[in-house]
Amino acid sequence: MNQVTSITLRRMRVPFLVLITVYSISILGMVLIPGVDDNGNAWHMSFFHAFYFVSYTATTIGFGEIPYPLTDAQRLWVLITIYITVIAWFYALGKIIALVQDKTFQDVSRKARFSRQVKAINRPFFLICGLGETGKAVVSALTEEHYHAVAVDQNADNINELAIDELKEFVPSITGDASDPKILEIAGIRENNCRGVIAVTASDETNLKIAITSKLLHPDVSVICRSELKEYEENMLSFDTNYIVNPFETFADIFAMALQSPSLHLIYDWLTGAPSTSVTEPIFFGDKNWILIGYGRFGKELYTHLRARNIPTTVIDPSTTAQQDFLSLRDTGDDRFILGTGTDAATLKKAGIEQASGLIAGSDNDSNNLSSIMTARAINRYVFIVARQNQLSSEALYSAINKNYADYAIHAENALYPDTIAHLVMR
Repeated sequence: MNQVTSITLRRMRVPFLVLITVYSISILGMVLIPGVDDNGNAWHMSFFHAFYFVSYTATTIGFGEIPYPLTDAQRLWVLITIYITVIAWFYALGKIIALVQDKTFQDVSRKARFSRQVKAINRPFFLICGLGETGKAVVSALTEEHYHAVAVDQNADNINELAIDELKEFVPSITGDASDPKILEIAGIRENNCRGVIAVTASDETNLKIAITSKLLHPDVSVICRSELKEYEENMLSFDTNYIVNPFETFADIFAMALQSPSLHLIYDWLTGAPSTSVTEPIFFGDKNWILIGYGRFGKELYTHLRARNIPTTVIDPSTTAQQDFLSLRDTGDDRFILGTGTDAATLKKAGIEQASGLIAGSDNDSNNLSSIMTARAINRYVFIVARQNQLSSEALYSAINKNYADYAIHAENALYPDTIAHLVMR
């Protein structure tokens, strides 16, 4: 017996008993109370006729007094029957409505429907855990190539948005914690046609739990994880996670490729881009002084590649902790660290914006990045500007600023999905 049936029977047990009792008493009364036929002889309804009569009376259909006119005693009993059966039905209907509106029942029903949808997939599919910007991009790219996907996300809004997206394939989805083994089982992790699990939630810890659970429940399944922190990445690798993607490292590597070989970067961007990606012009960077705004995880990855190519770099960040991390490096050459946000002209001029070859607005604040870009362009119209976009909601702003201010824009999250898709599809 499934959970939906179990909950229904448990919640509706009393209403069902009330209806059965009321109908039984009403039918028994109609059988026992004598009537009069056309010849004036006493007669009694059979149980079948009594059930038929009470059925249309209780539902207020009212076919009339059949097969013979009722006596006063029968009519009195019919009045009692009408009131008690109508009250019983109102009680039962109220309980049915309450059951349908019950959150537990709705949750169980959704899970049961989702499970049926997953089991109905008769082709290989991918299980996507996390429907943030990266997860949605992965789902879109998979369905664009007519691969099947199943999605799990803890945010109901993300699930609702997926339901109204115009995808080429139907994607079963459910709201739930993807690190919960029960949710993963419902999502089809044990199914033989589950080809891979892609854990791209915003939490490294959650992605780690998903990877562990997936390998335990289905040892042969391929697991691809998103990770921003080294310690989680090393933990994932310890139990044979097939592929780990760090969005900051990924973009830093792409940026390094563009620095070293613009033509190779052009080919890579075209081959691993989203479906329908067109070929663009190669990007050529200057190798004189560069300014890097933001020295977090993203900035550190970029600085490593800039330093590896002996490109003089001035780092700007408002955090004293970031400054200490920078100063603790063994080899920084003539590179400098300036405390500040990089949004004002004074800080940028102190960093040498007038003679700089390039500027990377790489903080985790879109407003600050946009401000830095516009200020830098006003001072040096020839400087090459790389813009980091953090939030998808800022897409319109970055589209506008790229036309007149920035030369190269990157959404660090979007650096994830081409690599991930290429790895999965080409296996």
